[in-house]
Amino acid sequence: MNLQRKNKDTPKSVFQTGKVIGLSACHFIHDIYSSFLAPLLPLIIEKFSLSMTQAGLLSTVMQIPAIFNPYFGSVADRFNVRYFIIFAPALTAVPMSLLGVAPGYGVLLLLTFITGISVALFHVPMPVMIARYSGSRVGRGMSFYMVGGELARTLGPMVAVAMVTLFGLEGFYPVMIFGIIASFWLFFWLKDVSPEVKPTKRASFLQTWSEIKFFMLPLIFILWARGFMHGCTATFLPTFLEQETGNLWLAGTGLAIMEGTGVVGALTAGILSDYLGRRRMLLLSLIGAPAGLFLLTVTGGWLRFLMIIFTGFTLLSTTPVMLAMVQEHGKKRPATANGLFMMVSFLARSAIVVVIGWLADMAGLKMTYIISAAIGLLAIPFVLKLPEANFSDKS
Repeated sequence: MNLQRKNKDTPKSVFQTGKVIGLSACHFIHDIYSSFLAPLLPLIIEKFSLSMTQAGLLSTVMQIPAIFNPYFGSVADRFNVRYFIIFAPALTAVPMSLLGVAPGYGVLLLLTFITGISVALFHVPMPVMIARYSGSRVGRGMSFYMVGGELARTLGPMVAVAMVTLFGLEGFYPVMIFGIIASFWLFFWLKDVSPEVKPTKRASFLQTWSEIKFFMLPLIFILWARGFMHGCTATFLPTFLEQETGNLWLAGTGLAIMEGTGVVGALTAGILSDYLGRRRMLLLSLIGAPAGLFLLTVTGGWLRFLMIIFTGFTLLSTTPVMLAMVQEHGKKRPATANGLFMMVSFLARSAIVVVIGWLADMAGLKMTYIISAAIGLLAIPFVLKLPEANFSDKS
């Protein structure tokens, strides 16, 4: 029996574990490559004699294509999304593996821009495919999907450093082979699987927005409020811990611990949201995260360590729940809806980190953390405005 036949014979309510895990594994492989830039940046700066502004621009250029996520989603809704997913691991692996052999800064910019396009093409339709194979357990599917990404961001820097240590910056490019293999595997695995949702006709972004704004508007405010908590921890947690404790070990491992517990939180929250409801799960997380961040700021010792774990678990557990909501309430154009969600998320992260830095300069990091925790509480009224999906069908 071929894959197409299996796809047709599988009830839509059934959670297809093999397919969800396979796609999540490809998410892991893809995101490992996209996480290479930060750990390789010191070596790239030294080789090309870059200023810090030039080095920072590489990361910015890699993020620019996220602005076009709604357009990529619109295209994905009108064509078969599997082709976006199939080629992305290779398209990301090749330019990121060639950074060490680039002849100049202009080529570095081109490679990072190509990577950014590939990252967008992969992440916009992938949740759509995950949702299709998750049946009535979309939250569980998004949890598996996010675990792949979070593990990649945790392990990717170590992979990059290990490969460069073994082969040197100019010699580690063969590592691209794993991304190419992932694309070949996806091609043969997905080539006969017919899409379960028919491509939609082209619609303007205004038309799409009018269809999804009933849930997207509250999500936008939630993303901005959550963004302050996420921005101050993801960017400044090691600095804050070093300032507060003078303990370099704690400063160096605090973010890794938070990210690690975030993996557990992402896996747990999505699964629980299938039973408790998306809105209720978000409410629990967005009450817990500000409380945890505040206690992390004002306490010390083992209690602060426990609050790092608790804050990571609650703060990073919201994404799979929100992704599940986007797929459930944006069914007419799921990729476009996800593209809009990802664009807003990107803009929120980029702008808020700058604001957090300004606040830290003006009031200090400790007060910035307290302010960010207070702003995080502002998400709660908007959680209550979100529509709740029907979870009565658990067949």
